[in-house]
Amino acid sequence: MSEIDALLNEDRSFPPTSEWRRDAVIADPGVYARAEADLEGFWAGFASELEWMRRWDTVLEWQSPHAKWFAGGKLNVSANCLDRHVRTARRNKAAFIWEGEPGDRRTLTYWDLYRQVCAFANVLKSLGVKRGDRVALYLPLIPELAISMLACARIGAIHSVVFGGFSSESLRDRINDSACVLLVTADGGYRRGQIIPLKQMADEALRDTPSIQNVVVVQRQAGAPFPVDIQEGRDHWYHRLMQHASPVCEPEAMDAEDMLYILYTSGTTGKPKGIVHTTGGYLVGTYATTKWVFDLRDEDVYWCTADIGWVTGHTYVVYGPLANGATVLMYEGAPDFPEKDRFWDLIERHGVTVFYTAPTAIR
Repeated sequence: MSEIDALLNEDRSFPPTSEWRRDAVIADPGVYARAEADLEGFWAGFASELEWMRRWDTVLEWQSPHAKWFAGGKLNVSANCLDRHVRTARRNKAAFIWEGEPGDRRTLTYWDLYRQVCAFANVLKSLGVKRGDRVALYLPLIPELAISMLACARIGAIHSVVFGGFSSESLRDRINDSACVLLVTADGGYRRGQIIPLKQMADEALRDTPSIQNVVVVQRQAGAPFPVDIQEGRDHWYHRLMQHASPVCEPEAMDAEDMLYILYTSGTTGKPKGIVHTTGGYLVGTYATTKWVFDLRDEDVYWCTADIGWVTGHTYVVYGPLANGATVLMYEGAPDFPEKDRFWDLIERHGVTVFYTAPTAIR
């Protein structure tokens, strides 16, 4: 027991260097007092750094336990993550540097990402998805997951990401609970050297999901070692739909209190509960915490190892970093596969300067 107690006892601290403190994005400790003295003014300052289609009337309407942030304001999350960057020098900056578990790689600039998000937004509309509809996303950690999220946000559809490691029953229950009209999945995804047959698992779920009208299938890798059944009229290959989709799609003006996404709890302590995240308050908070906590600069390469299937991945892989115009590394596989130092190899090869992970992953 003494050895365990010793492992749990950590008294060391690691203060930043004087140079780091001097050059930090936020270097004034007085921000705490100013935020406490004027809470609404503090958050209005961050909101003003984003792009609004209509400025808010009030910063906060608080009637416990209910809060409304930036009531009356209109904005679009996808436009704040993409459009405002492609009008600047960030247009040709890398948005995502992606590496798959087998070692395949892709880089998407902000311009690339903008065009692909607009094209998939038009694909969703062509399949009948409307503002307020729910769209389920059951994908591995590949760029198409972020593209699908941003495309939903662009047209006002509400996405519900289901972690690619969850079972067909978990997918079915989440689809039915929010009455999703469309599912985006993949033929498969890599996890510890195995290919998880996501489409097969989705097909099992779809036996009892009456609200689903269309399924879009991303081809993760040609020549999957298992059959991929495409049901005529319901299922559509992502790459074929994208071939002729227009890369221009005007973003919807969303109310600050409109739903951006639903994310379900894991269900380990009972029935999964759908947690709703709205548009304005979520984006402002996400933008602010990413900017200050990670001290992001234009020259940084940032890596958060969370899967997008969890809220940390929504916030600190997609929405927060892209709202800040960051370059994000995305890695599909497990941290210790195929070798235990895969994390450090990725960091060195891709020049990662800001790294966000869990202590358990490092151990």
